[in-house]
Formats: sequence, structure tokens, C-alpha cells
Amino acid sequence: MGQAGNDARPEVKKRSLSLKGHRTAVALEPEFWVEVERLAAEAGQSLAGYIAAIDETRPAGRSLASALRLATLSALRRTARGEHPRA
Repeated sequence: MGQAGNDARPEVKKRSLSLKGHRTAVALEPEFWVEVERLAAEAGQSLAGYIAAIDETRPAGRSLASALRLATLSALRRTARGEHPRA
């Protein structure tokens, strides 16, 4: 067996928001929430508006949490290449 603490699930923070008039909850690691909030602010959008835009473009079958993580990763990669994060 692994050492104590190795089998623990990562800490996630759940947030509730309204998308298209429906309440939903999204659970992400705190580090992802920091980046999602930053990206929303840089895009001049509310957090809910930013998430709604990602929700509208996510493929069927992909969870909203997964879509947010992938969108964040994509934005960070563009930034690392010197491109605009939402290009």
C-alpha cells in the first residue's frame, strides 16, 4: 500500500452558478479556479459569463469541469507561446 496521504483525492472547491437559467455546480481544484477567474477578468467577462461561453462550445459527453480545465490549459499554453490567451 502507498504512504499515508498518497491515496487522498485532490482538494476540489465546488461553486454553484446559473447557466442558461439553470443552476449547476462545478467542482475544480483551487488552482484552476484562480486561473478561470483570471481568464474571465482578462476577457472582461463575469465568471458565470466566461463559464457559459465554454459550456456552449464543449463537446457532448464532456463534463463542464473537464471543459474548464482544458480551456484553462489551452489559454496557459497560448500565453506561454506569447499569444493572447483568448486568441
